[in-house]
Amino acid sequence: MEQRKKVIPESYIPIEASRTLRMEDKDYLLMNDAMYTFYERSMGEFSQFFMALRDEKKILGCRCSACGVVRCPPMLTHCPDCAFAPTEPVEVGQTGKLLSTPPITYFATSMFLDKAPFGRGRLVLEGADTALSIMLYTTTGILTPGIMKKGTEIKIVFQDERTGQISDIFGVPTSELTPEQAQKPGLLASELNWAAVKEPDLGQATEEAKRASQGTLVELEALLKEMSASKRASKAIENWKRTIAVKTPAVEFGLIIDNGRIWLERGRPQSSDFVMATEDIRVLLDGLDYKGAITDAIVKRKLWISKNIEFVTIFKLDRLARFLAREKKEGAAKG
Repeated sequence: MEQRKKVIPESYIPIEASRTLRMEDKDYLLMNDAMYTFYERSMGEFSQFFMALRDEKKILGCRCSACGVVRCPPMLTHCPDCAFAPTEPVEVGQTGKLLSTPPITYFATSMFLDKAPFGRGRLVLEGADTALSIMLYTTTGILTPGIMKKGTEIKIVFQDERTGQISDIFGVPTSELTPEQAQKPGLLASELNWAAVKEPDLGQATEEAKRASQGTLVELEALLKEMSASKRASKAIENWKRTIAVKTPAVEFGLIIDNGRIWLERGRPQSSDFVMATEDIRVLLDGLDYKGAITDAIVKRKLWISKNIEFVTIFKLDRLARFLAREKKEGAAKG
């Protein structure tokens, strides 16, 4: 039997549980609960636009019958510049250029957490005179500033499963596609080669750098033991499992997360969920030691990860570092 997607994904629904929170020397009991509000809404005059996305893998605009201006999305049925002359639906192209450099969202709300990081750009499609606001991604790993800017050519990509909403489509740079993909109407997300991510060239390490890295590994192992032993810190990675292959010029190793525990394994793991790469292993150590966020290191291109979707793991690692640092600070204050 086909399992249909729920309005609220299972991953967002907490289990029935309780926990104790201590504040100002008093214990308070917290319970997981829920309040539901479901409703059905009409897409109104936008229905034709969204049904074209869902059923035909087409993008529609509206053309004024008087001045010929094509607006996309087709938000008007009558042109405000031509004494409200009627508009008519018209198909526009699926490639265009960014009207401005898009901002990138790394810290998303719960509704968009599984989609972050993503860009949000205004795209003028071929045959249109106005810009369509759309989510933007890259197939080269994590989305960072500089990959897209004003004037970058973008190709519309359709989700394989579509329900008739703007998230049915997103954009990627045409430079990351084959000529056939760039020209194909109705290109699907499954047709993109998300797995063929090219790891950055980190160069060769000197003998001195190799010796220094061994010392850093010892520091990192000790820090990870503290994290696993801390009840507060381990909460950040509770019910989470990941094997991360960490690559540096001097050394490679595995970072293992397993339901509240985290440790290091020497040597690159045979299989991993994703890859981290950095020219300086201390970038990762400093992030886990709360001397700088791992998120910031990625944004500044000091650290690279292979999968956009694994940014949620990066958030967890940053929380892990923050919780341990807070616990140490409180312990020092009491001591």
